[in-house]
Amino acid sequence: MPELPEVETVCTGLRPVLEGHTFTHVETRRGDLRIPFPNDFVCRLTGRKVKRLWRRAKYLMAELDSGETFVIHLGMSGRIAVYADGQARKLGTFVYPATPPEAGKGKHDHVVLETDAPARIVFTDHRRFGLMTLIETDRIDAHRLFKAVGIEPLSEKFDAAFLVKALKGKKTPIKSALLDQRVIAGLGNIYVCEALFRSGISPRRLAKSISPARIAPLVREIKAVLKQAIAAGGSSLRDHRRTDGEMGYFQKTFLVYDREGEACRKKGCKGTIKRIAQAGRSTFHCPACQK
Repeated sequence: MPELPEVETVCTGLRPVLEGHTFTHVETRRGDLRIPFPNDFVCRLTGRKVKRLWRRAKYLMAELDSGETFVIHLGMSGRIAVYADGQARKLGTFVYPATPPEAGKGKHDHVVLETDAPARIVFTDHRRFGLMTLIETDRIDAHRLFKAVGIEPLSEKFDAAFLVKALKGKKTPIKSALLDQRVIAGLGNIYVCEALFRSGISPRRLAKSISPARIAPLVREIKAVLKQAIAAGGSSLRDHRRTDGEMGYFQKTFLVYDREGEACRKKGCKGTIKRIAQAGRSTFHCPACQK
């Protein structure tokens, strides 16, 4: 599942061809993805200008001049490609410089959007776990997709004081607590493993047992690993690609994730990275230096 840095990378690629631009053509190749497209989806998008493009948790949010917001979730395998003939330099670095004849015509190319940038945006999803919908902008916070979503980890509100309060009394392992989207929005398995390793905290520890003195470094490492991953274009382990088709490369700098059996990379530590299962997910950690 794409996590916050991967979604932010896609947002970066889309912003130059969406923000301030109008949808000139919208085409859906089927009636649904994970859920059905809303009624009159094509008509409600066509001719609408995008006032602002942003990310909320793991969702892409395009605020329209119609008073609605176009919401996209990539799901497990969704990809978005941006093609801009002869406009690549003007429209940013995450853009295909030319549109091949087959762009948007593949078996799993389910949605094609064109804007007056000009650009063609193709949504591809062979598993169809992605989602596209329209929500009244002034009702987003109350919508079922967002009403229980937690704080953004890169916001100023996410600080040590917030996390101390959020973890107080929690009897779940710290890793599970950090993955709870009702507490922190967008954090996923990869980056929680990396942040816990960097801060020296065992993923097995109960959340309530983490002392306040260890919370501030944990918050710093969460923010740091997310920012570094965004700068690297995210992590491409399976399906994630930037909007120009290139892979992210943060996986090349993993310190612990997917390194089972390798020597710990922390200076002075002679431990070995282990993999354990927590809530059905793989957790990678160093038992020797994460306490």
